Amino acid sequence: MQFADCADTYIYTNFQRMTILIAEDDADDRFLIQTAFEEKGFNDKLDFVENGIELMLYLNTAAQKAAPHIILLDLNMPKKDGREILCELKQHHLFKRIPIIVFTTTKNEKEIRHCYDLGANTYIVKPTSFDGLLSIVEQIHFYWEHAAAIS
Repeated sequence: MQFADCADTYIYTNFQRMTILIAEDDADDRFLIQTAFEEKGFNDKLDFVENGIELMLYLNTAAQKAAPHIILLDLNMPKKDGREILCELKQHHLFKRIPIIVFTTTKNEKEIRHCYDLGANTYIVKPTSFDGLLSIVEQIHFYWEHAAAIS
């Protein structure tokens, strides 16, 4: 995937496989997410960062050539949490169009509304079983790969 400059925004071109940036501080969750994508047979490129600072470094480096198609964002991370990152990304002239899926254990109506107010595209509460994770991964993949128009 590459992106072309167009009035200070980026439009994705050469869409062949999705690149998903996953911001998750828990090593076990990272392993389970990667395993779920592999078990489903999806060839999406998964890139992992462990906190908000690493996420911004990744994006600023990626902006030179390609950005992820979507970001899977945990809220409760060290150094710079998901809420701060969500706000920062949605105000950034280059990154504001990257779809952000909040993927967290927090199941609080006020928190959910707050994340949508900050610009989250989707809010998913992490499932409690691996079968549940397989189902979520399949839904994310199908929706963002086949149903949604990403620009």
